[in-house]
Amino acid sequence: MKTRPAGIGNVHADWMGSLPSKLSAMPLKHLAVPGSHDSFTFWVDVHAPVGPDQKVYVKYLATMFSVLAKKVMVRWSMTQNLTFKEQLDAGIRYFDLRVSAKPGEPGNEIYFIHGLFGHKVRDGLLEISSFLVRHRKEVVFLDFNHYYAMEAEHHVYLISMLQEVFGSKLCNNCAVENVTLDYLWEKKYQVIVFYHHPSAQGVPVMWPGNKIPAPWANTTEPIKLIEFLETTLKERDKQGSFHVSQAILTPTVNTVAKGLLWGLRSYLVERNLPTIMSWVEAQRPGVDGVNIITSDFVDLTDFANIVIKLNNLLLSEQNRKPR
Repeated sequence: MKTRPAGIGNVHADWMGSLPSKLSAMPLKHLAVPGSHDSFTFWVDVHAPVGPDQKVYVKYLATMFSVLAKKVMVRWSMTQNLTFKEQLDAGIRYFDLRVSAKPGEPGNEIYFIHGLFGHKVRDGLLEISSFLVRHRKEVVFLDFNHYYAMEAEHHVYLISMLQEVFGSKLCNNCAVENVTLDYLWEKKYQVIVFYHHPSAQGVPVMWPGNKIPAPWANTTEPIKLIEFLETTLKERDKQGSFHVSQAILTPTVNTVAKGLLWGLRSYLVERNLPTIMSWVEAQRPGVDGVNIITSDFVDLTDFANIVIKLNNLLLSEQNRKPR
């Protein structure tokens, strides 16, 4: 399977700004938006301690076998190959973010995490901000949905960091139905931050997690995944929230044991991607359709391009409506 199809590059760096006016006037909750799962895992640190998000037995193995065990963990922790900038250039606009402090480390530094620690959050945010400065009509969803080893002061630090890095680009929490690209462009908003923690209550630019449900199938079987995606789409709230379809498979302990040296990409993702992508291609956005769709290893297929093109169905629907 090719690792860098034609869709990867900066071909979709300005796709939102290039949408026809009929689409930029629609609520963003009705558009199809490509996203990445565990968005920051293009690099993890094998020399740092195992993350506090891991189960006790994983921490024990990593302690016993140290770097060797962590190198195996890397194969199962990494869900993306592309940096933030590369994902943005490819058209990804939703980022699934899990963060942690390092237990015992002085100060309030926060890191991305998935089994192993990744980059400092500040570095990732600055990379995203730099892209947005160059692409003024592009809008990103930053979904901070898991926190580990974080006390009240860590949350204060992270929320302040988000406000400092993005400033006036941050969209105030408001009715989801009012959020169109036209509205965001008029206000010069480019970032919608979802903060799934009580610490953000009362901060106008932090959106609550219940405005972006992302139901999780938690299965290794593509057929069960697709059934789950179909069911949760039918149950999608008609008002008040965006919606994330997580088109991802989740390894069990048994899966990892069987494919230990293969890793997530080779053992689980690549062999099942054709089935999952067939489902994605068959979707339509709109009132009862998909909104944000996330995938592992977004560069293995023309994922972002396929999702973005779904929006053309909204145009053809509008053209068929009687005048």
